[in-house]
Amino acid sequence: MEHAYTQASFKDYEDIPGLDIYKRAQAHTDYLNYLKENDFMNYRLLATSGCGAKIELAEEGYIKKGNYISFVCNDYLGFTQHPEVKKAAISSIEKYGTGAGASPLIGGYFKFHKALEDKISTFFKRPLGSTITYTTGYTANSASLLSLLKKDDIAIVDMAVHTSVYEGILGTTTKRFLHNNTKALEQILSIAHDKYRTKMVIVDGVYSQDGDIAKLKEIVEITHRYGGVLLVDDAHGIGVIGETGRGAMELFDVLDEVDIITGTFSKTFGNVGGYLVADPELITYLQFQSRQYAFSAAATPIVAGVNRAIELIDEEPHWQKKLWENIGYYKKGLQDIGLDVGTTESAIIPVKIGNIQKNCEAGKLLLENGIYTNPIMYPAVSMKDSRIRMSLMATHTKEQLDKALNVFEYVNKKLDIAKTL
Repeated sequence: MEHAYTQASFKDYEDIPGLDIYKRAQAHTDYLNYLKENDFMNYRLLATSGCGAKIELAEEGYIKKGNYISFVCNDYLGFTQHPEVKKAAISSIEKYGTGAGASPLIGGYFKFHKALEDKISTFFKRPLGSTITYTTGYTANSASLLSLLKKDDIAIVDMAVHTSVYEGILGTTTKRFLHNNTKALEQILSIAHDKYRTKMVIVDGVYSQDGDIAKLKEIVEITHRYGGVLLVDDAHGIGVIGETGRGAMELFDVLDEVDIITGTFSKTFGNVGGYLVADPELITYLQFQSRQYAFSAAATPIVAGVNRAIELIDEEPHWQKKLWENIGYYKKGLQDIGLDVGTTESAIIPVKIGNIQKNCEAGKLLLENGIYTNPIMYPAVSMKDSRIRMSLMATHTKEQLDKALNVFEYVNKKLDIAKTL
């Protein structure tokens, strides 16, 4: 049975034929026990300090208590710990309390919510009233799409979009195109353009596993030529990509051509929640028709910290500059070792290993040597594309990056994870 586990993944336990919910849970527990017994359980590790380039982990199983260099936080500019962001959140709590107490439609809509909506609209150079916010970035996609796209519409999605998108398009016709393949996108649009009411093309600005960037200039042109609507989820691009941190859309100079923008507060903005930016009438429609917005309690006053984080992107551009210095230095260091970092063009840096078992071994060795990373495997990536996924931060020091590179060199010598040259 242990041999079977070496190539298993969490996907294998989603729906096991013949097993009810309790037996499926037991089979899943057996797999987790295998991971724990082999020191491969790099999931739900208990941190006793805040998000940052260095994290303290609690002692648990094979995990030793202590400080680890962390590559698991998507807090790209380090704003979760920025004193101005903290100050804004604390001030808002002192004024409004710790919760909103109701959904936005029936008593839970406060001045700090409107201020946040207006700040986001202005950040993306859209008129006021162009933003709706959600309590998670996940629901900014899933809840909005469930409301907007029905059975007579079609969602045409890059196969590498986030899981939240796939959940949001369950109620509509769906076509996937090969990742970043604009010819495949055009072929689907050419067939679909007269057959559906709304033809929505959905892509990421920066893709969360490979860290590569969508070909937005081409995608915008093709989508609009066939009468489509383009949604760009740039959760990993905002604050990182573009001259002023407006993401992949700014990089390709299409910020005013994208129909719908979605994103999250949990990356660059140092908080939790999500947003959608679109035509004001579409926003009003979602406020009343999106169930997860209308029937969920509104965000807490702590989201006022997002306002300050947005301002700091413009006021303190040195954070973005420092982040890119770190990205260039670390990426080159990994490549010099011979490791495969794929096509990344962002703060997301994978080390592609392929074999699930070897990937687990690499994650274990990294953690044993003080480097906390995310070993990623199927279904987050394809079966043969397992990798160690890392997020770079502006607050990583050169000493921390050098230590991580030294450990990767050690791991490569032990496991031979370098790409074939």
